[in-house]
Amino acid sequence: MLWACILLPQLALDGVLRRHPDPASPLALVTGPAQRRVLRAVNNAAKAAGLRAGQSLGAAQALCSRFDAVAHDPAEDERWHDFLAAWAYRYSSLVNRTMPSALLLEVEASFKLFGPWPRFEAQLRAELGELGFRHRITLAPNPYAARALANVHDGLAITHDTPLHNALGQLPVERSGLATDVSTSLRRMGLRRLGQVLALPRAALGKRVGKDALAHLDRLTGALPTPLRYYQPPDAFTSRIELNYDVESSQALLFPLRRLTGDLAAYLAGRDGGVQRFSLVLEHERCADTEVVVGLLAPERQPAMLFELARSRLEQARVPAPVRGVQLVARELPPFVPAGRDLFDARPQQAVPWEQLRERLRARLGDDAVHGLAVRADHRPERAWQVEPGRVVQTAPDVPRPGWLLPRPVPLRDHHLRVLAGPERIETGWWDGDVRRDYYLVQTSLGQRAWAFRPAGDPVDERGGFMLHGWFG
Repeated sequence: MLWACILLPQLALDGVLRRHPDPASPLALVTGPAQRRVLRAVNNAAKAAGLRAGQSLGAAQALCSRFDAVAHDPAEDERWHDFLAAWAYRYSSLVNRTMPSALLLEVEASFKLFGPWPRFEAQLRAELGELGFRHRITLAPNPYAARALANVHDGLAITHDTPLHNALGQLPVERSGLATDVSTSLRRMGLRRLGQVLALPRAALGKRVGKDALAHLDRLTGALPTPLRYYQPPDAFTSRIELNYDVESSQALLFPLRRLTGDLAAYLAGRDGGVQRFSLVLEHERCADTEVVVGLLAPERQPAMLFELARSRLEQARVPAPVRGVQLVARELPPFVPAGRDLFDARPQQAVPWEQLRERLRARLGDDAVHGLAVRADHRPERAWQVEPGRVVQTAPDVPRPGWLLPRPVPLRDHHLRVLAGPERIETGWWDGDVRRDYYLVQTSLGQRAWAFRPAGDPVDERGGFMLHGWFG
């Protein structure tokens, strides 16, 4: 087995930046008691202004008069950790997220699906970059070694035990994952590299560092296999963005909406599912929240599609008060089956598939504005079809039928008609009005192809007497 470690060194800060309206402006995460607030992490713009992690809030304000200070929320870190674990579940069924700010994935079984490790790694990095999370990635034959190597390396890939032992031997003791007091004690003994520690007699080393440190060293080398707890994605998705100001325009909500629908799409891809119904909850300060429901006729998970549908619904919603927060809740997550496509798809690149066009029309015009047709067991043309929401045309009879059927028959006034086919007799409906008609496919003097009828048994007179019932395209 081969394990990849994805280390997220700035998880808390990245979680704030990806939802901030201006991530390029100076921003700092603040933690600590109210009497002594200190900077926990800062972005690049804040670093350029002289701010550093560990500074007091007062000193930072003296150096930079204008920067956003966001309180650090450990619960938010856990939510982002869970979100990325759900994303990683797309690439491996064995995902561990018990180590802080790190994910462990068993990836060897996924090479057949995603390609060899260099290609696989590039795909992981590309998607993490799009999601907005900085990262380091290493590969090793056991998960604990991959995690320890990620403290020092980025992009290191080791697939065999011999080079793994060499790489572990070069690790600084304080970066090997040992407890702080243990690594400090080892450095005081003159042991700087992990290889020096592993070369000591095991019995004497155990007396000096204790059983826990010895077990950790055995896990690094693979001598002590330790089972991991594997992540299971939840059955519902919930995400929230709190706004720093009152929003009264739907256009100002598009940035958080795009982030929320993008996160939903990443979660759905991880669990290989789709969403058929989700809600946008608009939070207000002095009145009840506004719920905007987005329903789909079929499961979907494309981020652009989800954003387009949510935006259309949001633009039509009546919002009674300014919005202070946006929450997306999705509980109906059925399996997702991609639509079938031809091997040589001749559809123009700018064309929209029917499924997406249907959902966009429903979002723009309303649920009742778009519907399907179903065949009924009745031969009369005006009763042979029925409207049903969410359905497409079923198998039609193997006889010519017009694409445009008139609401009611009207006289066809044309003295130069030409009969192309017919008659086809339709005789039914005695229980609610007897119908006896002979239908013909005729061509008018202007070249139009029409569907017309005469009373059953009447001789054909091409100069008139036909009732027009529909047009062929």
